Amino acid sequence: MLLMVSYNVSAQRQEFSVTLKDHLFYPAEISIPANKKVKLVIDNQDDSIEEFDSFSLNREKVLFPKQKSTIYIGPLSPGRYDFFGEYHPNSARGVIIVSGVELAKPVVKGADNAN
Repeated sequence: MLLMVSYNVSAQRQEFSVTLKDHLFYPAEISIPANKKVKLVIDNQDDSIEEFDSFSLNREKVLFPKQKSTIYIGPLSPGRYDFFGEYHPNSARGVIIVSGVELAKPVVKGADNAN
């Protein structure tokens, strides 16, 4: 008997949502984990086209009116990564904040047995 298993890697990918409305990104600040590839879904609710642009992320994506677009980013080192709308750069601005991996609490042997 032959058993075929398909593993969908993208199902495991963390997803973050951003809305573009009135030439503004909501939220304008997004926190994502370090060293992980993530899916960024942008919902352009405006009646006009926009372009997601980020020099620090090395990404460009046309955002068509009244449609959702997907951009994959990462894995990224901790830091701040600015993005903006190319057609409205003074208002459509945001930042992705990549936080470092939280360190687990150190395990101290014998601590549970202390009197």
